Amino acid sequence: MTAKLTIAGLGKSFGSLQALHDINVAVERGEFISVVGPSGCGKTTFLRIVAGLEPASVGEVLLEGRAVHAPGTDRGFVFQTDNLLPWRTVYANAIIGRELAGRVGAAERRRTIELLKLVGLEGFEHYHPRQLSGGMRQRVNLARALAIDPEILLMDEPFSSLDAQTREIMQTELMRIWEKGRKTVLFVTHQIDEAVFLSDRVLVFARRPGRLRETVAITLARPRGLAIKRTTEFVRYVDHIWRLIEDDVRASVIEEQA
Repeated sequence: MTAKLTIAGLGKSFGSLQALHDINVAVERGEFISVVGPSGCGKTTFLRIVAGLEPASVGEVLLEGRAVHAPGTDRGFVFQTDNLLPWRTVYANAIIGRELAGRVGAAERRRTIELLKLVGLEGFEHYHPRQLSGGMRQRVNLARALAIDPEILLMDEPFSSLDAQTREIMQTELMRIWEKGRKTVLFVTHQIDEAVFLSDRVLVFARRPGRLRETVAITLARPRGLAIKRTTEFVRYVDHIWRLIEDDVRASVIEEQA
């Protein structure tokens, strides 16, 4: 059976700088996969290559056997910042992907309204971004990505700009949304506990050149509530992943301060 997403022998260089080296991953349909690692390990570059926003230097990315060379509506991308258009309403921002594709009919309008309900924004359809909190803007961002009905959802540290409490609420909301649709998700984060809480597997990247150090399968039962973060098993996963990257993180911090 063909994997939903296959990354084979993937490498990326920027001139003499090797950012990624020999990444090999197979992602099954409906899996939630997170990527963690120290700063400078190529996590975002990896995600951008899968999105078709950045070409690989070597290797290939296959989505159900089709080579990925450019962006497409089969992949939805959720960025760190919401990038909402300030003059458009919540609804108008959420449906913009369908508009750009030239496919906005009654069915698309209904789906967009349903997605805004799904992400907890019912009643805010006619608000503008300036009237929303950071967490609410990221909910619009998620609805916009889901509105194109992508085969895979790519998320680049989408909660990094939120305060700690809002971030945890957004984690549980993302889990709720994912449980309903079981989209295949590739999620980049700096937060180890976030990766463990959300994921079926965590890809642990080593420092430059970015390479896959270990794949950690998370066997915690689903659905998961925030209370699971206080369990011994959860803490054991977090500690194991931290031990894998601790030396690289220290080296990255020293390099940044030099």
